[in-house]
Amino acid sequence: MLTLMAQGLVEDPAAVTVDEDEPDETGLIVYHLHVGEHDMGRVIGKQGRIAKAIRAVVTAAANRRSVRVQVEIE
Repeated sequence: MLTLMAQGLVEDPAAVTVDEDEPDETGLIVYHLHVGEHDMGRVIGKQGRIAKAIRAVVTAAANRRSVRVQVEIE
């Protein structure tokens, strides 16, 4: 889901990758979203609004499965 959202925002969808860390001792899963350098502004948005929206959607989906997640945009 995170990959599809990011690919819809960027000019180079092939450069979008998501790495998932193993859950830590508290059960937190960290997703690392990688996009091309020239697309970073499109994913972050003005004042981080798009990044906050992406994190909100991913967190809401994780809450339905009773999982704790964090999204890092790199």
